[in-house]
Amino acid sequence: MAAGDQLAGGRPATAARPGRYDRQLGIPGFGPAAQERLRRATVLVAGIGGVGGAAATYLAAAGVGRLVLVHPGPLEEPDLNRQTLMRPEWIGGSRVACAEQTLRAHHPGVEIVTFDRELAKLPELGQLVGEADVVVDARHNFPDRYRLNDLCVASRTPAVIAAMNATEGNVLVVEPGTPCLRCVFTEGDPSWEPLGFTVLGAVSGLAGCLAATEAIKIIARFGEPASGRLLQYDLWDMDFQSLRVRRDPACPTCAELTGAGAEEPT
Repeated sequence: MAAGDQLAGGRPATAARPGRYDRQLGIPGFGPAAQERLRRATVLVAGIGGVGGAAATYLAAAGVGRLVLVHPGPLEEPDLNRQTLMRPEWIGGSRVACAEQTLRAHHPGVEIVTFDRELAKLPELGQLVGEADVVVDARHNFPDRYRLNDLCVASRTPAVIAAMNATEGNVLVVEPGTPCLRCVFTEGDPSWEPLGFTVLGAVSGLAGCLAATEAIKIIARFGEPASGRLLQYDLWDMDFQSLRVRRDPACPTCAELTGAGAEEPT
């Protein structure tokens, strides 16, 4: 065999292992151009718990080049029923730092930037949102969600908003010109207890996987993102529905920014 038929390390060229992304590159309509868009992309994941951790995992696995992870506080024992990036020996340590270590071990080619901070105490949040190609909102309270929503609308940054409770989940995709979070959930939920909701880990994982899929479609220009729709599911009885949502003409966030070309439901 000629020298040119050898790969680094002495393996014959015919024995080359498949590339990491070969299985998705073969999807009709995906291809190398879509993969390159993922490699060049930055995704901000706000909340790295059960939902955000699953989203970050599959964004990294798909080849997103840069992840910005924001999550405050230490890991606690009850987190381990759903937060698959975490490890028991890390209890008491920074959750976002543990997530970073786990992701780096599996996906060393992905650049990861972390902030162990509350969103309200992150002065550079606006800049981070503006620099992202997509924001995945996996926070557990409406003040944080509204804060991200307003920044995304102002900077025209697409957002994928994912939430769950018990066996139920919701995913909302917001792109420029489509209804924003405040249009759909005008007043939030005054009875919502941010740290008191029940969690089945697989349900939060599904919400995160759906959020990652939507972010990938937006970045890669692949498939049809669910913009302007609210996906609701209840795994208690495997009930799924996709609902068209309407813009609120009096929305304090997007009414003046969406303009006449904004999408209306059919």
